[in-house]
Amino acid sequence: MKKYFVTAMVLLATTTAVFAQKKHKNPPPQPATTTDSAKLVNKALQNAAANTSTEPAKPKKVWDLSKRSADHFMFELGYDNWAGKPDSASIKGFNHSLNFYFMMDFPFKTDQRLSMGVGIGLGSSQIYFDKTYPQIAAFNNTTLAFATTVIGGGGTDADHYKRFKLVTNYIDIPVELRFALDPAHMDKSWKFAVGTKIGFLIAAYTKAVDPEDVSGHTLASVVEKESSKQFFSSFKFAPTIRVSKGVIGIFGQFQANSLLKSGAGNSVFPFSGGIVLSGL
Repeated sequence: MKKYFVTAMVLLATTTAVFAQKKHKNPPPQPATTTDSAKLVNKALQNAAANTSTEPAKPKKVWDLSKRSADHFMFELGYDNWAGKPDSASIKGFNHSLNFYFMMDFPFKTDQRLSMGVGIGLGSSQIYFDKTYPQIAAFNNTTLAFATTVIGGGGTDADHYKRFKLVTNYIDIPVELRFALDPAHMDKSWKFAVGTKIGFLIAAYTKAVDPEDVSGHTLASVVEKESSKQFFSSFKFAPTIRVSKGVIGIFGQFQANSLLKSGAGNSVFPFSGGIVLSGL
């Protein structure tokens, strides 16, 4: 019995020594230091940057504007009417405007498709009335009145005028922000513009032609004119829009301030739209 006990103790001691020797030969891995971690992060970032493909920036297109004119003329023919006209005014006929401007063009350096247009010229609006006649020279009135009877030639049998129109003439300063799809070939390109016209009233007058009787017979071949600016605003502010293809296009404008002075009658806002001819 004693012999077996000694043998078991010897085996246990030998086994313990073998496991101790293996543990000494394979020590547990040590945790990575802070320096090693930073190196690994930097290496990972470098690898990610190397694997990321960046597209080169597209070069900005440059147009040759050496043959593009810096100045040009602009002509507008439009149909005119009034918003907010008084009930006593009957507007009828081919109301129209004729505008003629000399313009200068200033392309943007940041984007040659954009430019600023500034000019000066004359603008004229003609509004036709049917059997109602604005009395612009009635100096005893505080507001603009619209008569329904003929005052002047033709005698007592006169019922109406064959034609009667109100003309307002302005010195206009148009300003536009322009965009062209092909700024190097403005005579062919699509063009878009928004802007405004600042106008200064230089004349306002009425023109009556040939008084007629109830049956439409001419009673006298006369032309009567009256001129006065007393009821009209001295300036206008009219936002504009224009779309063109080459030299021909269409335009629109709406006067933001009233045609008549404050206290001189209804707030009347002229508007116009039509055809425009312009080099730029």
